[in-house]
Amino acid sequence: MRYPDFLRDNGTIGFVAPSFGCVGEPYESAFNNALATFEKMGYRTVLGPNCRKAEGIGISSTPENCGKELNEAYLSDESDILISCGGGELMCEDIPYFDLEAIAKVKPKWFMGYSDNTNFGFLSATIADTAAVYGPCAGTFGMRKWHPAVQDAFDLLRGKKKEFSNYDGWEMESLKDTDPLAPYNITEKLGIAYGDKKDEAEFKGRMIGGCLDCLTTFLGTRFDRVKEFCEKYSDDGIIWFIESCDLNVMGIRRAIWQMKEAGWFSHVKGFLIGRPYHFDEPMMGLDRYEAVMGILREYNVPVVMDIDLGHLPPMMPFVEGAMAEVKAKGNSIKICYDFK
Repeated sequence: MRYPDFLRDNGTIGFVAPSFGCVGEPYESAFNNALATFEKMGYRTVLGPNCRKAEGIGISSTPENCGKELNEAYLSDESDILISCGGGELMCEDIPYFDLEAIAKVKPKWFMGYSDNTNFGFLSATIADTAAVYGPCAGTFGMRKWHPAVQDAFDLLRGKKKEFSNYDGWEMESLKDTDPLAPYNITEKLGIAYGDKKDEAEFKGRMIGGCLDCLTTFLGTRFDRVKEFCEKYSDDGIIWFIESCDLNVMGIRRAIWQMKEAGWFSHVKGFLIGRPYHFDEPMMGLDRYEAVMGILREYNVPVVMDIDLGHLPPMMPFVEGAMAEVKAKGNSIKICYDFK
């Protein structure tokens, strides 16, 4: 696994929009404040040509343009790291235009984004053997006062922190529609669940995953190299981190079944499941726990659910491709990365 250099003091942060650009409110104001914040901290910022566009379908521009922007930013020496402008809907259509072969050969740089950005970060690890960060997009850094989770993500990019823990509570309803710079609206208490096991777990392995809505789009395509990746790192074992956005509990169950039948869970050591965006919406007697455990139970490995991961913030940063040690007990979870 290839690991990029960490962001140095007074370095250059590049922004790209392979999914949505920062257009309209609250995104534009949040992005502008993020840029101002980074510049006050002494960093130079560089914007790709699509960062302020909304010309595509579910993404900032055409798939060709989005792929070109990311390739040029990644292969250029102009920026030290890349942060995606936002999530979106159809970043999967960019994938044929990503030059993953060139990216696998050039000096790596950190790419960070979540949700639709699974379409690059996950493939960066499983195809280009290059680590990436599943973490906040650009506008999140525009909040008036950074939440500890936002600081954690930035500290990871700077190489200042490699051990991360859960936060005190989480946000069910955002305030950003009325205040683009609002901090997280923490109203809910963390409640970690443990599948069929006792209320603690400890395991190690190599981390991969992302947004379930996106992951299943790779299945059966020429970009599905997951079985090969799992075999390559079979001695390490695999930790899957998974969260979902648009999927209801039935959609989650079907997606997990697809991944199982495709052989993606070979050599698995444990699963980390984030709070689904459709958080407490059971259907036909199926809740969010059995949606997962009904398929994963047979692996007889730890399954830690409702953790700080996904579309109901805050979220710990997750490093695609990195070795990680997970320790969880009760409502506490700690993840320590080893960049080897």
